[in-house]
Amino acid sequence: MNRVERVIRASIQGVDVGFETVPQLFAPNRIDAGTLAMLSCVRFTPDDKILDLGCGYGVVGIVAAKLIGPQRVYMLDSDPVAVECAARNALANAVAGVTIVLSDGFRSFHEAGLTQILCNPPYHADFAVPKHFVHKGFNRLALDGTLWMVTQRETWYRNKLRSIFGYVREHTMAPYVVFEAVKKSSQYANAA
Repeated sequence: MNRVERVIRASIQGVDVGFETVPQLFAPNRIDAGTLAMLSCVRFTPDDKILDLGCGYGVVGIVAAKLIGPQRVYMLDSDPVAVECAARNALANAVAGVTIVLSDGFRSFHEAGLTQILCNPPYHADFAVPKHFVHKGFNRLALDGTLWMVTQRETWYRNKLRSIFGYVREHTMAPYVVFEAVKKSSQYANAA
């Protein structure tokens, strides 16, 4: 892996964590404010089966693993550098038992029955990546499982999440909106 550029230290949900980062990863100088906003809304329980979708250097998955143990936490990213960095950070934070997968969205990740999926999706003009995350995430969640997404582009996410999940709770933390979409049925809310 490339030389470590920075080590970020933080306390999140009462857990002290440290993360090595490199310049080519998202938010290499500090933990992204959107991720922190999302984590402020989420509570983890020992029965959870967590997915950090698009894990980057591992903030969400490592915090979850520190709180509930690593054996029920999965982290995935499509960037090999992110996956390598997340693995190093899991080891450095004493949660090396998390499962970290190199996968383009859900394409190489086959776990199901997840209780919480957390995601700070990339902003793309065509929304192809978040559309994949929403549709496939719904299919991988257990009933009553929750998909958490944070964004500054709320209209598309609100419409897409409502069409798939039905009711979606919103937590506004300007400039971010954290969406909390709970799977209440095995079928999409609307066929669209």
